[in-house]
Amino acid sequence: MSLQGLDLFNLLPAIYRLRDTQLAQSQNLLTPAELAQLAALQALIPPLSADQQAELDQLLAKASRGPLHSLLMVVQEQLAVLAEDLDQLYDDQFIETCAAWVIPYIGDLIGYQSIKGIAPSVDNPRSEVAHTISFRRRKGTVLVMEQLARDATGWGAHAVEFFLLLGDTQFMNHIRLHNYYAPDLRDWKPGLYIDTGFDRTAHKVDVRRIESRRGRYNIQNIGIFLWSLSAYSVTKSPATSVPPVAAGQPLCFRFSSLGMDIPLFHKAVSQGPEITTPAKPVNVPDRLRRRVLCDDLQNGVGASFYGEGKSLALYINDQLLNPYQIQVCDLAGPDGAWVNLPTAGSPFAAAIDPELGRIALPPVPPGSALPTVKTTYYYGFNANMGGGEYARAQDSAGFIVNDPAFVFPFPDTAGVPRYTTLQQALDFAVIQLASHGQVAVEITDSQIYPQSGTLALSVNLPAGTTLEFRAADSARPTLLLDGEISVTGAASSTFIVNGLLIAANQSMTPGSPSPIALIHVPALAPGGGQNLLGQLSVTHCTLVPGWSVTPQGAPRFGAQPCLVAESTGLQVAIGKSIVGSVRADQFVTVTGSDSIFDATSRTNVAYSAVDGSSGGGALTLEGCTLIGKVHATLLTLVSNSIFWAELAPGDTWTAPLIADRKQEGCVRFTYLPIGAVTPRRFK
Repeated sequence: MSLQGLDLFNLLPAIYRLRDTQLAQSQNLLTPAELAQLAALQALIPPLSADQQAELDQLLAKASRGPLHSLLMVVQEQLAVLAEDLDQLYDDQFIETCAAWVIPYIGDLIGYQSIKGIAPSVDNPRSEVAHTISFRRRKGTVLVMEQLARDATGWGAHAVEFFLLLGDTQFMNHIRLHNYYAPDLRDWKPGLYIDTGFDRTAHKVDVRRIESRRGRYNIQNIGIFLWSLSAYSVTKSPATSVPPVAAGQPLCFRFSSLGMDIPLFHKAVSQGPEITTPAKPVNVPDRLRRRVLCDDLQNGVGASFYGEGKSLALYINDQLLNPYQIQVCDLAGPDGAWVNLPTAGSPFAAAIDPELGRIALPPVPPGSALPTVKTTYYYGFNANMGGGEYARAQDSAGFIVNDPAFVFPFPDTAGVPRYTTLQQALDFAVIQLASHGQVAVEITDSQIYPQSGTLALSVNLPAGTTLEFRAADSARPTLLLDGEISVTGAASSTFIVNGLLIAANQSMTPGSPSPIALIHVPALAPGGGQNLLGQLSVTHCTLVPGWSVTPQGAPRFGAQPCLVAESTGLQVAIGKSIVGSVRADQFVTVTGSDSIFDATSRTNVAYSAVDGSSGGGALTLEGCTLIGKVHATLLTLVSNSIFWAELAPGDTWTAPLIADRKQEGCVRFTYLPIGAVTPRRFK
């Protein structure tokens, strides 16, 4: 019998148990307080509560238990402690069941070292030690290297033993049947992946060292290929129309909501928590090549990349095209002269070029309505920033307004619509601020706004209120403005923009006095008084540098600011966003974290006062990249950042980075341009 199930009293001879029970019945073993409590419980009318019943059972058991039984219960309790300790000693031999204090000892035994600076929620010691044990068991295999590279970076990874690709005389005991000295020119796949991580063509021995990145193919060399770009989804977003040259011509579109060419990506198919087979092209996020997509579409409903929930889907008039209705081809050429456009009577409903992000439909018959085209696709980017369909609600910044009663969706879902435009939605939300200090307007899809008409927004907030203008989780809407977003407010008011892609449409051009930016916080409120807005927060947003882009992706107004803050005392916070140049009054404070300030050129102005040359307000940066010149009155703290700037010939600036107050502030762990004028520098 195990110590856990041991009952010492029942092991005694029956005569001792009977005498102990008689002794308990002949004497009162309960205290006066316990007797009173027992009588009170017995007087209650059943049924008793769970707590009352448990207390009654405990008192009755104590009243019927003799002194010998009570003594043996104390001994049995200590035996149970000993049994539990023995069981735990056995469990402590295994990382899955050991106590928390044992984990460092097992880790030290196998040589595990924790990575400094990793948050406890990410760096789980038990799982990391368990992984290390698994790695030790598979030590020396190329799959362990592949998994370590993937887990350490979070990127797609593939490890290659280069001796397998050598074009030499093979060892007869280990013949590599698929390693042909000359490639099969009839097969397109080997040629497509030459000089990539999935190259399978034979190479001559390269005697240069692999550390210098000049040599690869040698017996002792192992290479680890990493895909730093991740694939981010855009779901059922309208394709951007390209104006036809003449009536009756094929209809042309682009996937990008900004109307520019972009390469499409495919999402990675997971290999699971433990890699047991080498990665294949489908297991890493990468550009979707024409030949790969064309070959995939031949599989119909079994396609890996095309279809609902996959890397690419095309909808015409809200109907998903089946794979056999799509032709993959090269649609290169300037607008108005794309090659390989479909003709009338084509057996295909659409032509797609995944490498340029273009779509072409056959001409529609005269008098027929133009079709609507929506797409689901993936684009490549490095991190969760700038807006996207990644999770933002659980981010460190998170959503400020979480009460569903004060989150107003757009488009409106009420039975009787309360608003039909974004301006009406913002006005409705401002009215609700009278009854609740924090409200949100939430765009719930990845559409382009406005879908027709014009879009210029203005907000005027009451004192002490917060309005959050955001995209829902798993949504990336695009706002195409033809006028700036003007934000004003009373004292201690806050306006938050979260998860939006904001750009100017093709008709919006810089003007005087407006528009001068995509988001503008003027010095004066609509009534002529002082604008007392307390805080402007831009989180997980893209304010397109240069306002908008050409079809080739070049900025249209590269030197024009995307954010202008003129209100004295305003606090501007920019987090995990991509913005163009910023102009801030000297009495405005600007804080940037994990963001990109892109003036589109190193000689343009990334940050300054409203006039574009004198010092802007106090600037704090953590983990930011600034492309362009910077002039601030004070660099409060600059850490882990990059300033990529230079002076143009004949420039009136004295340095590409200027801080007027050099006795205050700190710059550390940061790349600075030559000649930068900054406060004290630490490391």
